[in-house]
Amino acid sequence: MRGILITFEGIDFCGKSVQIDRLIARLEAYQIPYILLREPGGTVIAEKIRDTLLTKEKEVMSPITEYLLYSAARAQLVREKIIPSLERGLLVICDRYYDSSTAYQGYGRDIDLNIVHQINNFATNGIKPKLTFFIDIEIDEMERRKKQVDQKLDRMEDQKRTFFEKVRSGYLKIVEQESERFYTIDGKRTIDSIADEIWKQIEQIIMNIEC
Repeated sequence: MRGILITFEGIDFCGKSVQIDRLIARLEAYQIPYILLREPGGTVIAEKIRDTLLTKEKEVMSPITEYLLYSAARAQLVREKIIPSLERGLLVICDRYYDSSTAYQGYGRDIDLNIVHQINNFATNGIKPKLTFFIDIEIDEMERRKKQVDQKLDRMEDQKRTFFEKVRSGYLKIVEQESERFYTIDGKRTIDSIADEIWKQIEQIIMNIEC
């Protein structure tokens, strides 16, 4: 039996990490085999690339360099972890995937979308998620949450408001274009209500697998 890839997307501070933690707790409670991965990261090589991407340096990183580094980390993750896990029949939960690059580097950094789509497909070996949860919040809410963070922001989190406006707009366009794959959730709802809604969607997928 082939496994299923489920991804979580959204702008920074949308609440993805909290919801992924809630989902993992339920999967473990029901003893459902899974693997949790993140982008960029998830392998030794990809984690090193993550450090380069998220650490603030005096040298300004080119948008093209940024995108290619994300793609390199993704290519390693797909071949080292995602493909083997799918072949083992696991439920693969990934915190970000290629949609992040389309939104952040394609729309956010104004990189040619045709090139972005080609490289995304090449890096992922054409592997698409079965379901993508898009947790949506407005930029004002993101800014409010950002001010409450009691830790140093990484390089991507510390981008300007105008950048995130373009990223969110990009996400909304992606969701509209691939509505059959995306499940959009209002990120301002309570943590519990969002977690319950996500679990209902996961239960349907699991039941379809068993059938």
